[in-house]
Amino acid sequence: MSLAYKISGWNRRRKWQLFLNAIQPTAETTILDCGFTDKEFSQTDNFLEKNYPYPDQITALSTDESQEFKARYPQIKTIVYDGKIFPFPDQSFDVCWSNAVLEHVGNQERQILFLKEIKRVAKVGFITTPNRYFPIEVHTRIPLLHFLPKKVFDRYLHFTGNTWASGDYMYLLSLRDLHSLLHAAGITQYKIIKNRLLFFVLDFVMIFKTITF
Repeated sequence: MSLAYKISGWNRRRKWQLFLNAIQPTAETTILDCGFTDKEFSQTDNFLEKNYPYPDQITALSTDESQEFKARYPQIKTIVYDGKIFPFPDQSFDVCWSNAVLEHVGNQERQILFLKEIKRVAKVGFITTPNRYFPIEVHTRIPLLHFLPKKVFDRYLHFTGNTWASGDYMYLLSLRDLHSLLHAAGITQYKIIKNRLLFFVLDFVMIFKTITF
């Protein structure tokens, strides 16, 4: 196992413990998972599904079909949608879990809509995203160059054969970006936790409640 996968596994276990401490789920807690993956490439993929003790309480939402996921997790309900409005009534779920998805949903307008929809359908949001200013870009493992404007970094990705990571695949976010997006989505009561690796912030965890209990 590579060092990158070991760090990813350690960090996802850390975020999972944050989730358990913050949410304290029970057998009745309903969860919407926004952004599972159909094909798993490591033991840390689909971390919620692997670890949540009440799988029948999870609904998994994605823009892609999920044949392998359905076969692997038959107790979990899967829904495919168009990437815009979530196909659920208001306040349908106790919690929305979204791990490292926000940076992949599209530009700022799409990110705001994504957050608005989480706020609309879930009582609590638990959302994570990598820090744009971590020295190594976590998807491509390229150091520092992702600090450049997106158009410049995208040109470098094309030049080096990493076209898959360019364009709408990812819009990396800073702490300032997150504050701006949350407020634009009408979310004003929230907490952002900075997960560090050595001296650097590796990623952020955003937790917010959309109703008062």
